[in-house]
Amino acid sequence: QVQLQESGPGLVKPSQALSLTCTVSGGSITTNNYVWSWIRQPPGKGLQWIGVITPSGSTYYSPSLKSRTSISRDTSKNQFTLQLTSVTPEDTAVYYCARVGPGKEFDYWGQGTQVTVTS
Repeated sequence: QVQLQESGPGLVKPSQALSLTCTVSGGSITTNNYVWSWIRQPPGKGLQWIGVITPSGSTYYSPSLKSRTSISRDTSKNQFTLQLTSVTPEDTAVYYCARVGPGKEFDYWGQGTQVTVTS
């Protein structure tokens, strides 16, 4: 059973960087045919895809967030990390990490972590 767990600060000040880590158990982030994604849901809005990291370490980002987003990984810890720079209150959201299967299905999700951008 694959499990994902997000961790990171719940409060971030405007203009600072947001950093979240997803720890994966029950499966390796270097396994072929699966990629690992970050998604968020702002209050009162739908899910917004942020980006993915592949088993080889390649990354792909949402065009609307690409200039501020970086996803990296630590294979020794089976973790991948989201960094979002220059945050504003509009970045307030519940942030999720998830596994994406070969059919592009988001088959395993973390429980989500609330991040609030406020001074």
